[in-house]
Amino acid sequence: MTAIQEVTATNLDDVLNSPKPVLVDFWAPWCGPCRMVSPVVDEVASEMADVIAVAKCNVDENEEIALKYGVMSIPTLIIFRDGTEIGRLVGALPKEKLVEEINRVI
Repeated sequence: MTAIQEVTATNLDDVLNSPKPVLVDFWAPWCGPCRMVSPVVDEVASEMADVIAVAKCNVDENEEIALKYGVMSIPTLIIFRDGTEIGRLVGALPKEKLVEEINRVI
């Protein structure tokens, strides 16, 4: 399985400035829809590792990061390229929709 990085205030810039586009899953442990999306994100991390890096950001532990990117509802999945947001999906969604969005923006 491909390693999924945990985003923190300490490593945020390093994660977002990856040579590949980065999908960041903003989530919380108490969020039911987040738990539904998590296996989908894990599958995408494994299957698309050659084209996209994947990271997760626990919004309870990193409120300042969630605020910085305007995350008002979770799960929120944001795709970054060179530190800039290029795509965003909010809510529980099927794998096909996530893959479609990734392919559309990268």
